[in-house]
Amino acid sequence: MRQDDFYLDDRPSKFKYILLIAVTVFLLIAIFAGAYFLMFSGDEQDAYESISTSSDVLTETMPAVDEDMQSSENIFEITHQVTSEPSEVQTLQEEPQILIADGAVENSKITLGIDVSRYQGNIDWAKVAAEGIDFAMIRVGYRTMESGEIVEDSSAKYNMQEAAANGIHVGVYFFSTAINEEEAIEEAQWVADSIAQYPITYPVVYDCENYENPKSRQLHLTKEERTELAKVFLNTIYELGYTPMFYASRNELLNDSKWVTSELEKNYKIWLSWYPGLPYPQIPEADYSRTHDMWQYTNNGTVAGIHSPIDINVAYFGYETVAAPKDSTPPERVAADVEAGHTFTEVDETVTAKDATNLRNIPSQGNDSQIMLTLQNGQTATRTGISSSGWSRVIYNGETYYAVSSLLTTDLTVKAPEPVPRPEENTSNSEDGIQTEFIACDETVMAKIEVNLRNIPSVTSENSTVVATAHYGETFRRVGINEELGWSKVEYNGQTLYCVSSYIYVYEVPVEE
Repeated sequence: MRQDDFYLDDRPSKFKYILLIAVTVFLLIAIFAGAYFLMFSGDEQDAYESISTSSDVLTETMPAVDEDMQSSENIFEITHQVTSEPSEVQTLQEEPQILIADGAVENSKITLGIDVSRYQGNIDWAKVAAEGIDFAMIRVGYRTMESGEIVEDSSAKYNMQEAAANGIHVGVYFFSTAINEEEAIEEAQWVADSIAQYPITYPVVYDCENYENPKSRQLHLTKEERTELAKVFLNTIYELGYTPMFYASRNELLNDSKWVTSELEKNYKIWLSWYPGLPYPQIPEADYSRTHDMWQYTNNGTVAGIHSPIDINVAYFGYETVAAPKDSTPPERVAADVEAGHTFTEVDETVTAKDATNLRNIPSQGNDSQIMLTLQNGQTATRTGISSSGWSRVIYNGETYYAVSSLLTTDLTVKAPEPVPRPEENTSNSEDGIQTEFIACDETVMAKIEVNLRNIPSVTSENSTVVATAHYGETFRRVGINEELGWSKVEYNGQTLYCVSSYIYVYEVPVEE
């Protein structure tokens, strides 16, 4: 049989397969051309569904082919697998995806924490750790409300250093007043640079408050604009390797009241602030229906090692390991900020002691305070600051010290009173054998932070002894006051003692309705 005769006899069968291949290729081209048009017209999902539906029809209607057609069949299978990817990506984009730092190993353990700034004073972190605190959210800095200057919290490095050294996991927060994207990015970068040498395991938090204050530089921003700035900060923090978190009060978050909460909760952990009035360690359940990951449930907690009221938080997550610092260079060790917990108003004036005034290394009469020297009446010092807590910062002989403000005066003509006889030598009929006269009163008082209670109304007499120290939260009775010398006579645990009046305040007992 001739070769050309064989070719003519087999032509119908081969033509059938050639025609089938051509039709298949044409249909595939038409399908992908349509999908391409749909994708660029904004509906990627429809494009994929068009391909999937058409491919099913092709599969059902194509006749069986022999092995010579396997190459075309394989091409279709590969194409089908590739075109399935846009659908999967689209689904992920639509579902909430909370941003968590790479390498962070979270668990579902409920953990207890505090949040602190310089206003909590010098913290004894060993005592805090012994209290069972798992984590601390530490203010690292803030942008000022009016001028927009970024300022470091003066206790931030010390608090991060000591909290970590005592086994407490560390997170941080920044108080923002950003008014544009550039400032939000600047804040995030500043925070990342400030914490790079410390083990930051818990989130880095965006905190924005007082934006409706008439003096706030953010007053003109809408909630949508503020929300976008928060997202810029939080996204930048995530890109820099940390878990971002957003902080706001319950009333601000509910119903998208002050923030677009429905947007923020899709991608970021939420730190809820709401105080139901129950003290630590009693932890109720939050009356808040939206998603939240951490709850600041009181601002009036009491924790050993901290002498002022403290915020207590419960987190609905924990971590298996401590995060490594981004910068492996060990940070320089820092000492505690001696003025932490006090806000000084700057002044420049010459003062002297009304009698004799102790000058201390820190503004405290606690055990950590040392008397460096005594300023006598007639000797002058330069006062550079006055705090609302009753302390003055003074410079004497080129060194900085702290003195009780009520014992200083700008009247340089004031003469010291006659020396007060020692109690055992006092033969006068003055009350309790002490010459200082007190006007009788009867009122409940509380320490502003802490106050030493002494056996006699003097801090300079060698017979003066600190019998007890009262802390904020404790109430006791004041039964006498000497406004001229600044002393109070009090009853504390059955004893009659004396304290500096500027360290206490009259406490109004709440009336039950």
